[in-house]
Amino acid sequence: MKEYFIYMHSVIMDRFRFLLHRRGTLLLFISLVTITGSCRKYLDIVPDGIATIDNAFTTRISAEKYLFTCYSYMPQQGSASSNPSFSAGEEFFTATSEISTDGALGGVGANIQYGNQNANSPYADAWIGYTNLNAPGRSLYQGISDCNIFLENIDRVPDMMEDEKEKWKGEVTFLKAYYHFWLVRNYGPIYIMDQNLPVGASIAETKVYRNTLDECFEYIESLFDEALANEYLPEYTMNEAEELGRINKGIVLAFKAYVQVTAASPLFNGNTDYASIVDNRGIAIFSPNKTDEEKRARWVKAAATSKEAIDMLEIQGRSLYTFEGGLTLPISDITKTKLSISGAVNENWNREVIWPNTNCWVGGTSSSNGQSAIAGHNWPRGLVSTSTNTNFTARLNVPLKFVQKFYTKNGVPIEEDITYNRNGMYDLRTAAADHRLNIREGYTTAGLNFDREPRFYADLVFDGGIWFGSGFLDESNPLVAEMRYTGSAGSFRANSHNLTGYSGKKLNNYQTTVSTGSSATAVYYAWPVMRLADLYLLYAEALNEAGGSKEEVLEYVDLVRERAGLEEIERSWSLYSSRPDKPNTLEGRREIIQRERTIELAFEGKGYWDLRRWKMAYEELNKPITGWYVYGSTEEEYYVPVNLYQPLFTMKDYFWPIAVNELQKNENLVQNFGY
Repeated sequence: MKEYFIYMHSVIMDRFRFLLHRRGTLLLFISLVTITGSCRKYLDIVPDGIATIDNAFTTRISAEKYLFTCYSYMPQQGSASSNPSFSAGEEFFTATSEISTDGALGGVGANIQYGNQNANSPYADAWIGYTNLNAPGRSLYQGISDCNIFLENIDRVPDMMEDEKEKWKGEVTFLKAYYHFWLVRNYGPIYIMDQNLPVGASIAETKVYRNTLDECFEYIESLFDEALANEYLPEYTMNEAEELGRINKGIVLAFKAYVQVTAASPLFNGNTDYASIVDNRGIAIFSPNKTDEEKRARWVKAAATSKEAIDMLEIQGRSLYTFEGGLTLPISDITKTKLSISGAVNENWNREVIWPNTNCWVGGTSSSNGQSAIAGHNWPRGLVSTSTNTNFTARLNVPLKFVQKFYTKNGVPIEEDITYNRNGMYDLRTAAADHRLNIREGYTTAGLNFDREPRFYADLVFDGGIWFGSGFLDESNPLVAEMRYTGSAGSFRANSHNLTGYSGKKLNNYQTTVSTGSSATAVYYAWPVMRLADLYLLYAEALNEAGGSKEEVLEYVDLVRERAGLEEIERSWSLYSSRPDKPNTLEGRREIIQRERTIELAFEGKGYWDLRRWKMAYEELNKPITGWYVYGSTEEEYYVPVNLYQPLFTMKDYFWPIAVNELQKNENLVQNFGY
């Protein structure tokens, strides 16, 4: 009990130091806790931080609690309520009637998609933390402050071996870099919080400046390098029973590659759109001036780091996930391919996952904290006709324009495939016997749902589509999503219906089951922040921009395509594309790689950030959101494209605003463009 009080007082004092650093405000914390039973009343007044911080690091147990506190700030990347990328981008659309009341549906991101971002009460505000729409949000500067306190004090712990102290330092150094990066990705230049200010710092010392964008990326990379140089940080997690999800060098190197690719991308690499943002020292904080060679050098560095990470991870045994069976009934190669595609994400601890976030578990039901809602709200209620479970609502709607981004069965875009009937995409068509593993035989649905690549059928639920799982594991007796008004999984259900006719089933493990009434058994998995396919595509992108050969660039993209059941890029484009020379140019390969990332990483919270860093968000996120007329009871009425909403993305939305009250406290901070 005493250790608990010591720990809680250390947390209180840390908040004091953090608030002083941010606000230049002198605060006095008084802690009064009354405990009944065997514990006594505990009263203490804390005049400074020395004693409590010392006490928090007097034992290994209390120090480990502080270590886990540092981890606790990790954004819930697999939660629609915490990660705005799910609903702020092009993959999901949330109804206007729901975004103001349901944080689990990604209301924070949806408000950004709807053009409601503002400086008075910013959505997804990681700078000071946010509470919009009951969505969890904590200040990452507070998290960085806790990381600094940990690093400053861990050496004082007497009952720990030095190698364990150093290992923990490596983990927290990475977390400190990660929190800085999350802020940079949101806001552009931020102020670097390398050390906490002392308690006695003057108000003038607390009025910090935003560092330049180049300084921010250089600092983040230096922290990654420090973690990688730590000889006690393991290359992989050896004690999996206790430490899965903890940071290791494989994670550090792979994520360093992602940060370097981000830094090399057009939004961050010599972008002159924000050249006019100058602070009161006369410094252009967005670092706009770069030569073409300087821009290319960033890509060269990113490619080298990506390849180094791939080599390290493959030596460790990482590889692209493929479904290995274990089912009682035999299944076709088509179903195995679909299970390989979805299992790469939803099969817990599989060999492809580089960094699983054990602070964020995702499954098949909606929960109060929103962590699993991203999966539950993609599962149509009534999919299993005997189920009435209201947690399955399919309210995360996939727009038609995103549905059309998936390739045809020939592995090329719909708009390029010379064999695909684009004029018949919205016409009715009845499934024949050879479609039965993807669409119910004899079912009438839209032409758009036919002759598509395996990732289309692995990732999307649609009217007439096969859902393999939930106890339906016999391919001769499949579970079918009847999404029309009169179907068992009808899109129209009071207060909880799908608006476009599509949702993303990729995030639901096939072993999650629902049965009669409201019962459900969900298979949960730690959210994969990064997996090998992501890293392969990052490497291909960086190598292409760095001037690598066509063969080298396409090699790793083709590995991802092979797992997805597609032929090599050059063969596919030469046989089926109206642009057969596309793979032969840097610009053409860029388009291909970007489309591959969009498809392969669909519904994983990556697309929004990619569109921003590519400077394509203005083009893509202003397109109308359309879907089928889900209130139609017949095929002819249902399969009519209708406009649902016109999203709004302006140039200011590439970077988010700093809250006005922060600017009022510190005149040295300069606001982002448009706010």
